[in-house]
Amino acid sequence: MDFAVETFTISKRFPLTISRGTTSQTTNIWVRVKEEGIEGWGEASAFSIVGEKYSSDRLVTELQQIIPKLEKFSPYQRQSIEEILKELQVSSSVRSAIDMALHDWLGKRVGLPLWRLWGLDRDRIVPTSVTVGINSQEAVKQRVRDWQQLMDVKILKVKLGNPQGIEADRQMLLAVKEEAPNATLSIDANGGWNLDEAYSMCNWLAELGNVEFVEQPLAVGEEKNLFALHQKSPLPIFADESCFSSRDIPKLANCVCGVNIKIMKAGGLTEVMRSIQIAKACGLKVMFGCYSDSTLANTAMSHLAPLADYLDLDSHLNLRDDPFTGAILQQGRLLPNNLPGIGVEYRASFS
Repeated sequence: MDFAVETFTISKRFPLTISRGTTSQTTNIWVRVKEEGIEGWGEASAFSIVGEKYSSDRLVTELQQIIPKLEKFSPYQRQSIEEILKELQVSSSVRSAIDMALHDWLGKRVGLPLWRLWGLDRDRIVPTSVTVGINSQEAVKQRVRDWQQLMDVKILKVKLGNPQGIEADRQMLLAVKEEAPNATLSIDANGGWNLDEAYSMCNWLAELGNVEFVEQPLAVGEEKNLFALHQKSPLPIFADESCFSSRDIPKLANCVCGVNIKIMKAGGLTEVMRSIQIAKACGLKVMFGCYSDSTLANTAMSHLAPLADYLDLDSHLNLRDDPFTGAILQQGRLLPNNLPGIGVEYRASFS
């Protein structure tokens, strides 16, 4: 296999603030594998979680180090490649890019989109939520209006866990509801509450109405408290940062109602599929999420979207300079197209 690695910088139309900080721009990596005249594409996104930072420089360095060890393989040898990457303890984002590219190559090789190759039904895909970050009351109202101008918004995912406290969270959410009184809401605190705050907020949110679930109310490391909250919360609890890969899911089965699976955390479509199966075997709901991913990564996830109960694949919709086109937005639903493989095309020059 031949490899090509190229970085690209993407900028958000609107910076996103969560409990851990604000993101306005990221540099991601475009990975291409080529054999038999066919090129498969993958993406590695920079992100940070639980004190671990996967910077673009780190991801590029990892790729430079491991590509010479992979060139002897064929794209058909995904199992062997996955074992090598795990043995070398390659970061999940790099594993994701390579695995994504291998799937894209295979789909192009057989001339089928991945969703059709897997026998999935696009009609089962649910609408994606779109995200409103932590901000002032007037700013979040404007953000809701911005989303409504862009698309048919079905679900708003509201980031809470404001460093100023839960009263600031409440006032911000009331502003969102004032602007979109009929929208379905989901809440993501990104680990920004303690147990008492989480108890209080879950009860308040349940009384408020229109809230489907609360995601990652407590910080990573507080899974015992997550169990206690799960037992008393009137709303379903989902895990995100506490669930990095499929290995974490059985440990969380009694602590939450569902898990947020992200391709960059998981390490590729192979591990996403594994995580879905384990989550469902544990009786948990499945949600797909994203970091600062472009259309490439989110389109890859859209092929498995028929298996998800909830979707939050909106990062590419907030980009000013996305270099790719792919999945189609239709009535709030992100649908993979009929092109072979992942179905992504290049549309702009990299800066």
